[in-house]
Amino acid sequence: MNPLAGFLSHLLLLTIAACGGPESGAESGGAEAESAAGAAAGGVAGAAGDATASTVRPGIDVLLADSSHLIDGRRVGLITNRSGVGRDGTSAIDLLHGYANAELTALFAPEHGIRGTEAEGSAIDDATDEGTGLPIYSLYGETRAPTPEMLASIDVLAFDIQDIGSRYYTYVSTMALAMEAAGRAGIPMIVLDRPNPIGGLTQGPVLDPAFATFVGLYPVPVRHGLTAGELARLYRGAFGVEVELHVVPAAGWSADRWFDETRLPWIAPSLNMPSLESATHYPGTCLFEGTNLSVGRGTPTAFQVLGAPWLDGEAWVAEIGTVAGAETAAGIVRLPGVEIRAVAFTPESPSDGRFGGEEISGIRLTVTDRSAYDPVRTAVAALLAARRLSGDAWEWRVRHFDRLAGSDALRLAIDRDATLDEITSEWAADVAAFESLRAPYLLYPR
Repeated sequence: MNPLAGFLSHLLLLTIAACGGPESGAESGGAEAESAAGAAAGGVAGAAGDATASTVRPGIDVLLADSSHLIDGRRVGLITNRSGVGRDGTSAIDLLHGYANAELTALFAPEHGIRGTEAEGSAIDDATDEGTGLPIYSLYGETRAPTPEMLASIDVLAFDIQDIGSRYYTYVSTMALAMEAAGRAGIPMIVLDRPNPIGGLTQGPVLDPAFATFVGLYPVPVRHGLTAGELARLYRGAFGVEVELHVVPAAGWSADRWFDETRLPWIAPSLNMPSLESATHYPGTCLFEGTNLSVGRGTPTAFQVLGAPWLDGEAWVAEIGTVAGAETAAGIVRLPGVEIRAVAFTPESPSDGRFGGEEISGIRLTVTDRSAYDPVRTAVAALLAARRLSGDAWEWRVRHFDRLAGSDALRLAIDRDATLDEITSEWAADVAAFESLRAPYLLYPR
């Protein structure tokens, strides 16, 4: 069954059952309560519609310059990490703490911590911010959503973190759970938006709701093509999250602009996201985290390289060419938008514990045409090839792979050695349905 269709059928039944309830409005969390483009001067067109502008302003700058009425006279809680900065690199914490007409009273830390320096999966402890003296409440430990006690000292909850554009980057799950908590507490949620660094393309399988976890809560494709603010609007409008939502758009951005076209500073939002190149491959190569291969953690090229001690990189490149129906020349295979070649690399103190200090053979992916590159399809070709070459050395991390892929279908197809086209052709209908679903919630030109 189409996973998106199944979810929407369930949602429709809930909607029908709720008919006759309160009309839309601020009290009921209806459409009038949501401020998106209207949160910035001039609405959507004024805030985000100038696709030719060279300067992009993140939502935190737009908030303080044009939309401060959302926080004036209020106590503010902020979910952020080191990627939440103004255009000049000043921390959103410092910007809000220094804003005279509102009071920043609490900070909330997602996975990797408020500074983005903790390893993936590591529990984050409550702490005190050294610069401001404010409490930092963990949203990646015993609790993953703000509790009523955490929200007691605030009147409005804000979110400002740079997302990567992949379903399985957990910051947007933190945002979704925070939206739910804010809704239950009766306080508004503000998303201070930032560009999707890898643009507006939509690719990969849609999550089956039966496989929903914190790694992926809702039926969206691996590469969703949305900003955090657009996702928040989708969560509220299509997936039933009840909250008074205000999205402050990133001014001057359009969905065809990549992060290196914004003139904003790249600040790694987590330890192993060192560059835009890594982020571009991440929607595909992160799938290998559900296997026993290395994704390059502990190297400067995390998610750009893949490998294992039992693999021969040159043989892997050739097998990828066979899987994808592409010719291999001079040890290089070229697929649409990407070049793959053999490489050796040595992970140093990798956070996933894989092959630390050991030189391993593998492959490196280099983007050659961003508009033509499909990282998820490319990764499936690499998975099929590596599975064939690995023999008994191959291991699945079954639960993790399935929650990344969004179902068990991809893993089972790889195990039966289905063709690349057989696997990826099944995604098209779900992706098309998702693109129709997301259309009312878009904020930026496409």
